[in-house]
Amino acid sequence: MFTLILAQAQTAQPGLVDRLVETIVGALRGVDPLLIVFIISLLPILELRGGLIAASFMGVDMWQALPVSIIGTLIPVPFILFFITKIFDWMKTTKPFRPIAEKLENRAMSKKDQIERWEFWGLVLFVGIPLPGTGAWTGSLIAALLGIRFRKAFPAVIIGALIAAAIISLIFYGALGAIIG
Repeated sequence: MFTLILAQAQTAQPGLVDRLVETIVGALRGVDPLLIVFIISLLPILELRGGLIAASFMGVDMWQALPVSIIGTLIPVPFILFFITKIFDWMKTTKPFRPIAEKLENRAMSKKDQIERWEFWGLVLFVGIPLPGTGAWTGSLIAALLGIRFRKAFPAVIIGALIAAAIISLIFYGALGAIIG
């Protein structure tokens, strides 16, 4: 499933997050909606954006969905910040994994300018503005690759995730929620 998500994300087609969320929600039919929100929020590309979209469409109360999606999104962050460079270094030493590691690293580093220039606040904005290719996973990856210390990167990712949660909530529980109501 992880490979499928990465493969689909690399095509960068419009509506990708919506389609992935729809597929996952359909596959997990009968599972507690908050657990679905949590699982989706853990996944790269989807993160809390996908979790909150799923919650909105499943009719989950915003105040229940928010903490679940934020926690789901933040759980992988310390692991990424502490271990991703070691994992990439190992992957680069093995022939089958080298192209994957290099591709992910190059893709992440192509978005580093904002973070590199403004460091803490750049990372906050990168994670907080819910656009394709941004978020806690990519922000943490870039922070780790740039060598930003954990004590600076982790709070920035948390603040960014809270900003993204507020924006997505306003969109899917506010304006769009009122339209599809």
